[in-house]
Amino acid sequence: MTDALSLVDEWGPEKIVVVSHRRTGMKGVLVIDNTARGIGKGGTRMSPGVTVDEVSRLARVMTWKWAAVDLFYGGAKAGIVADPASRDKEAVLRAFARALSNEVPREYVMGLDMGLTEDDAALIQDELGDRGAAVGTPAHLGGVAYDRLGITGYGVAEAADAAAQHQGLSLAGSRVAVQGFGAVGSAAARRFAELGATVVAVSTAQGALHDPSGLDVGALLTARAEHGDHFVTRHPTGKALPTGSELTVDCDIVVPAALQDVITHTTAQELKAQLVVEGANLPTSVQARTLLAERGITVVPDFVANAGGVVAAAFAMDARYSGFRPDAAGIFQTVSTKLRANTVTVLDEARQQAVTPHTAGRRLAEERVRSAMESKGRLPRG
Repeated sequence: MTDALSLVDEWGPEKIVVVSHRRTGMKGVLVIDNTARGIGKGGTRMSPGVTVDEVSRLARVMTWKWAAVDLFYGGAKAGIVADPASRDKEAVLRAFARALSNEVPREYVMGLDMGLTEDDAALIQDELGDRGAAVGTPAHLGGVAYDRLGITGYGVAEAADAAAQHQGLSLAGSRVAVQGFGAVGSAAARRFAELGATVVAVSTAQGALHDPSGLDVGALLTARAEHGDHFVTRHPTGKALPTGSELTVDCDIVVPAALQDVITHTTAQELKAQLVVEGANLPTSVQARTLLAERGITVVPDFVANAGGVVAAAFAMDARYSGFRPDAAGIFQTVSTKLRANTVTVLDEARQQAVTPHTAGRRLAEERVRSAMESKGRLPRG
């Protein structure tokens, strides 16, 4: 069992709230990591395997992600230990929202992550009687439909394009492998195709699909709508491979957009790409990043590459109590502008400091958070 006090360092977390409800069996945790730059904002996930340590790690990622894109919210994350497919999901979710009514929405605003849907965000608002309690509600309730719009995946491809140009690589004609074909991976693949790249491999939990001459992304999207994750085993073109193999196919750019900790030291030894763009949170290990740097392979950090979702969340946060819908075109433009500029900034800093982009990006984010903590008197007096 994780000792919550062992998670505390110079940055946070500021608060760890563990809640439960006997009647529904609800168990969950909220981690508010650092609010020096604004109230806690980060997704709420539901999974049978949720742990305090996992949620704490993800809350810290949100601290750096908000600071890296220079938006004024703090890092936080919440998790519910439950099966999102359970018939008791609504009761568990409502119990979780009630248990955190002291923190939500004054200190933390709930959002969508693994296991939750737009309607779940609406249930949270309903349970607490406050439109400000959650973002990610359906468009007909004024929400920003991140997943349906594909904003995070769009941003991943935009960051990849900026990174490729920075490395002297033209995205048009480049071969891209995408791990994960969910909301982020599929939207990234679609945007890569629009930018002229050739998607040579994709994967789901059911396996991978590879075609060195290129896959038809439009056809893949149609197949996924019809067959779900199993489309990779039923598609008429391409070769079926085991999940994980897509990371090491011959390509120019790899986008891990599914799970954390998928690129290990061993995988890094086998990678053939010139560029890794982290679409998922925490997909590479420290050892893997060190090896990739030694091999001359650039890694665009998750808190830079997949920050399109937090940019959209910032728009949604502003619109929580507004009678007007956020402008989708404006969101996409802001995502493109911010992520492209931030990618170049981080890669330039990495080159100048002779460190990895993760280290350079983290230093930039840390400087912003530390300045806020200092101005608010949250640092020890020297």
